[in-house]
Amino acid sequence: MTPAARVQAAIDLLDEILEAARRGGAAADTLIARYFATRRYAGSKDRRAVRELAYAAIRLCGEAPVTGRAAMLAVAARDPALAALFTGEGHAPARIAPDEPVAAEGVAPEWLRTALAASGLADAELAALVERAPLDIRINRLVDVAVAIPGAEPIPGLPDALRLPSGVNVEALPEWAAGAIEVQDAGSQIVTLAAQAAPGQRIVDLCAGAGGKTLALVVAMMNDGAILASDSDRGRLSRLLPRATRASASIVTTRLLDPGREAEALADWADEADCVLIDAPCSGTGTWRRNPEARWRLTPDRLARLVETQGRLLDVGAALVKPGGALVHIVCSLLDAEGAGQVARFLVRHPRWRAEPLALPAGRAHGDGMRLTPAHDGTDGFFVARLRAPC
Repeated sequence: MTPAARVQAAIDLLDEILEAARRGGAAADTLIARYFATRRYAGSKDRRAVRELAYAAIRLCGEAPVTGRAAMLAVAARDPALAALFTGEGHAPARIAPDEPVAAEGVAPEWLRTALAASGLADAELAALVERAPLDIRINRLVDVAVAIPGAEPIPGLPDALRLPSGVNVEALPEWAAGAIEVQDAGSQIVTLAAQAAPGQRIVDLCAGAGGKTLALVVAMMNDGAILASDSDRGRLSRLLPRATRASASIVTTRLLDPGREAEALADWADEADCVLIDAPCSGTGTWRRNPEARWRLTPDRLARLVETQGRLLDVGAALVKPGGALVHIVCSLLDAEGAGQVARFLVRHPRWRAEPLALPAGRAHGDGMRLTPAHDGTDGFFVARLRAPC
């Protein structure tokens, strides 16, 4: 592909990504993979260049652009060499007309910027929300394999965490094949520490997904005790047990839940858990570095539905905690409606519960919990709180 053809390919992809965002379709990564699966003529350099162009446009535009071309023109406005490729010749994009719409730069749609500001996020922190994310891994101490990855750097406060150079194919590493490492953002590792998991405990990971935090809990428990990993997403949950096998984790069982009927399915765990960890479904505002097009998918109505679901799951989880046990609320969101506000509402509904102070290797106190942000902590954005049940 010529450089100009790569620009046009990125424009075509952006149109697909925008349409998927409007319809709630596939994520950008999936659409990019599908695009090149039917274009075998595109080499690895072509795929990398087109991907980088598309993501540069996505990160630059706060509001959803009207078209992929408008988004790419915003990038071209910053890069004269890129603008010069709009020649209309061959597979190049058409020449730029003087009155063409150009997407506006920004961090997020205005309603989200307002909500983030109201949640205590200063303008200086907003830009970091859409920067490229680093690649972090967690060393699995259950597997006796030395981890020596060229260019890997330790992450302060996390003795089992490493930050890898950009572009490393983790699944091609011998340490991954041996189960000695797992891909996990440092922020995700940090908030999991709020569970204070220890050997012999019984823990419920209520929204386990594919099990990133579940496997971190197993290591903290030294593979001694019991973890019930549950979720309502069959596809994601089905990936957990194969990951657990590779990681030599033997204390995990899984349970598929019916949305709205979680309490019924978990009745055998009522008042039994030392800790219930709820990595609740959320807006993902803390993960825009990885999924920047998610800013265009979120609406006030969808946020309201997520907030309602989180509150319901907290009540479900509370019923599983034994007297004196703990409930850990985690969201990869920086909106107070999902974090500090959610915990405040829980404590109103459950006045005998109390929030416990946390001492984590990163983050700042926020409301009755702690918050991590990309700008301050170099991690994905998270809110976490630890709540203690009455004895």
